[in-house]
Amino acid sequence: MRRLLRSLAVLVATTLVVPVAAGATVMASLLFLPLPATMPERLESVTSQISRVYDVDGNEIAQFRQFEVSKPVEREDIPEILKQAVISAEDRRFYQHPGVDVIGTARALWADVRGRSFVQGGSTITQQYVKNAYVGSDRSLSRKIREAVLASQLDRQVEKDEILFLYLSTIYLGEGAHGVGAATETYFGKTLGRDELTISEAALLAGLIPAPSRYEPRGNVELAEQKRRIVLQGMHEQGYIDDQQYLEAVQQELWLGAFGPPPEGQPATVILPRRQEQTAYPYFVDYVRRYVESKYGEGSVYTMGLQIYTTLDQRMQRAAEEEVAKSLEGTGMHPTDPDAGPLEMSLVAIEPGSGRVKALVGGRDFYADGGQVNLALGRAGGGTGRQPGSSFKPFVLAEAIEQGIEPSKTYSGRSPFEVEGYRVENYGGASYGTMTLAEATKRSVNTIYVQLIRDVGVAATMELAKRLGLSSLPEFDPAKYGLSVALGALETSPIELASAYGVWAARGERAVPTPIVKILDASDVVLEDNTEPSRERIVEETTADTMNEVLRGVFERGGTAGGKGLEGREAAGKTGTTQDNRDALFVGYTPNLSTAVWIGYRNKPVPLTNIGGVRSVTGGTIPASTWQRFMRRAHEGLPVVEFNEPAPIAAIADDAKREARGGFDIGERRSPRVTPEDADQAESLPPPEVDPPQSTTTTTAPVTPLFP
Repeated sequence: MRRLLRSLAVLVATTLVVPVAAGATVMASLLFLPLPATMPERLESVTSQISRVYDVDGNEIAQFRQFEVSKPVEREDIPEILKQAVISAEDRRFYQHPGVDVIGTARALWADVRGRSFVQGGSTITQQYVKNAYVGSDRSLSRKIREAVLASQLDRQVEKDEILFLYLSTIYLGEGAHGVGAATETYFGKTLGRDELTISEAALLAGLIPAPSRYEPRGNVELAEQKRRIVLQGMHEQGYIDDQQYLEAVQQELWLGAFGPPPEGQPATVILPRRQEQTAYPYFVDYVRRYVESKYGEGSVYTMGLQIYTTLDQRMQRAAEEEVAKSLEGTGMHPTDPDAGPLEMSLVAIEPGSGRVKALVGGRDFYADGGQVNLALGRAGGGTGRQPGSSFKPFVLAEAIEQGIEPSKTYSGRSPFEVEGYRVENYGGASYGTMTLAEATKRSVNTIYVQLIRDVGVAATMELAKRLGLSSLPEFDPAKYGLSVALGALETSPIELASAYGVWAARGERAVPTPIVKILDASDVVLEDNTEPSRERIVEETTADTMNEVLRGVFERGGTAGGKGLEGREAAGKTGTTQDNRDALFVGYTPNLSTAVWIGYRNKPVPLTNIGGVRSVTGGTIPASTWQRFMRRAHEGLPVVEFNEPAPIAAIADDAKREARGGFDIGERRSPRVTPEDADQAESLPPPEVDPPQSTTTTTAPVTPLFP
């Protein structure tokens, strides 16, 4: 045994320790020995170039241009407090290390090697400047090593204050602003060297450096505020500001200038309103900007001179904006809770099978007071994400069908019902008798769906939902997530829901949602081409066809969206209403288009009551009505396409399970016991609350085909 352990120790030493030690020796020689220090040519400096955005027909709809192309500053213009804030947040040992913080770099490199990816932090200010000025942002181990070596060499040639000045003059800080001079004017309307920068403002700018789009104060004010406080705390801990300065700065919370001036006597860090881009469709263009910068780098839309051909259908976009505005007409701030903010609505329409986003509305007005939060995108758009309520139930049903459970299977719908210690009630306290899964979906019966997710598994359901398109769902953790997942306890977004429901419309295939058809750079080189969308099969065709058949029932009499279907077209969908009616959604689709509509208060979920003549808003009221009006207009001139007739589904899962069991069959799963009381209740099911049927009158006009 000892000989084996000794052999293992030798193996570890030769395969791990020796190479690491050798690498460390070479690295130390390059970093610390007085070797000749030569620097390569600097990369071309960042310049402003206009990027142009086009709709699906090639019409220009927007431009991305820097309003503050550059704001050159002198060394003496940069206030000491801003330098201290940046050092505190990015590189506490800036004046002590020789360009490279060996401990931090070693930790980052080791994490990269273990994870086989090259994204760890650990860079000093000098390294960050070298990356921007000399080596670029290629995510590779060789780039990281070269960056560290050049940072060490630069530190020998240039004094620390000059390195810091060069860094602050060029660092990207969001909104097209390169350098602290441009950023100071962009966010605060101040000119460095002439106007005084407050401690709080300096902390905000320093907090933007790691991820400007994530911490941008106009779009993600909560995250920006959290980061500002973290930087202030660091400055206080490191002795850059005293107790009194810290307390005063912390109290100066972010205030969006779009709301007007802060209340008299209230300390605040005021962020100026964003200067408007040249576009009639700001929410969609904001989505495009976020998409492009996530792939090609922060600020790329302002510096690369791109030609961006999008999936936007202007006819559908106008219809979406007009129908959302109609539904929000006469509403505004919450009548009793000003912290809830205004009532908002978002809408996303996606082509099933291609993932092309044809229309997107992220709120009532991008340029309104406190606007610029794209609620259609959830967390990606600066929002918090919201619970989908019962619009999550179809994912449980899809998993059940994949496992071979027929929609005709019956469960007890009595309420309240206790399952594995979890007590659940149906909406409005309604209690039902024995009911099929198809009928339970139509009427959105909570107690039956909690039983169903118990049978098919929470983990399996969450995994399928993620593959279908709810990518923001967390990984399953049995200590956190239980049967309430079936009722929509986890947050998602309208764009994810529209994409996921579109998989059923596309007979089980999914294309990742995108606003892009094609992107060309300034030299007409194609960077991205989605003219031929790629698709991935997520569920069997039989599963998708069965889902379509079941979800069509939601529009029938007695369904939660009864009377909200599309005359002359087959459609399917599902309502969603969260606890206490705090959020309401409707997600529905045809073979042509999948659309999600959400309504709620922007800043926090509060009950939706007495809105537009509706006493208590559910997914089957205002959201379903908005969906119906929009879809009628969106489908004008489109071909009428029917869903496929579902085939028997049991054999799909049964064959696989029989093979896994070695050829043995087992008996049918037993349904819950039905009591005489249940049977009596099943005879007279109370109809849910629904709006009166909408007018069936439609108009037809010549339009551009949906997918040219």
